[in-house]
Amino acid sequence: MRAAVVGSGAWGTALALRLFANGHEVTLWSHNAEKARQMAQTRENPVLAGVQLPEELIVTGEARSVSGCKLVVIACPSFPIRQVCGQIAPFLDADAVLVSVTKGLEADTLLRMSQIVEEVTGRPVVALTGPSHAEEVARNNPTGCVAACPDKALAEFVQDAFMADSFRVYTSPDIIGAELGGALKNVIALCVGVCDGMGLGDNAKAMLMTRGLTEIARLGVAMGARRETFAGLAGVGDLIVTGTSRHSRNRKAGMLLGQGKRPEEALREVGAVVEGYYCAKSAFALCCKQGVEMPIVEAAYGLLYRGEDASEAVRRLLMRQRRAESEDAGWN
Repeated sequence: MRAAVVGSGAWGTALALRLFANGHEVTLWSHNAEKARQMAQTRENPVLAGVQLPEELIVTGEARSVSGCKLVVIACPSFPIRQVCGQIAPFLDADAVLVSVTKGLEADTLLRMSQIVEEVTGRPVVALTGPSHAEEVARNNPTGCVAACPDKALAEFVQDAFMADSFRVYTSPDIIGAELGGALKNVIALCVGVCDGMGLGDNAKAMLMTRGLTEIARLGVAMGARRETFAGLAGVGDLIVTGTSRHSRNRKAGMLLGQGKRPEEALREVGAVVEGYYCAKSAFALCCKQGVEMPIVEAAYGLLYRGEDASEAVRRLLMRQRRAESEDAGWN
């Protein structure tokens, strides 16, 4: 099968390698023609140093390269995804299956990534998400993901395309929950990094991750997601890997914030896209719109966009009104 991966970052490159190893004819597209030329020449992506690109894997800067591809994977960052989809839309085949692997929410519309892809291209989309650092996928470390789509046949098509002995793919009809879990865990992971930067210890991190996941699930259910999705790979799984891994840019940015760096300093030092920074603003707007209580997300927004103090934010979270852990404690 002919497949195209749109976006030559670490994640797009790792997925292109996975598809190629599965026997597909793969083209990797970069919006930067010069970067595409260099990768085609060196057979390496600088963000995945030491991982060689097979000679037969095509690297190009031409948007028309998606033409003739049965599978098209959208792997660009969240902020340019609408523009990128507009570039490739005229060249998509009528029967192409679209997969969004980008995690985030659009700043103005608060739309999920699959909603943007569908809006621009006019066709259904499968979301592929879960705990999947590109650095490990590119080196064939065992990884599990979820292909989420209300259309079971499309979800299973994507499952079959990616499934391998080191890359296990489950299917789910809950694309709302899968995408919200993948987007909002970046905000919580950034907060976990703040805890590390402040030296608050493991107890604080465990509490933050658990209560953060509760907030994500609360919002998801209000928006039509299934609560059980957040107990799976797209929820707790993705939060664990992003909140604890040395590969995580969100955690690294949070650590710098916890050490006293200003947001712009932290982003500059990380030197790559920190999705949690952008998503915190959208997540806060979304919880306000839905009328859902999300105190950790609100604290992240305050730290990142209002210049609030991290120590004071922690104090406020700990001193909130006493309550039962479960919203349905079950007492008579």
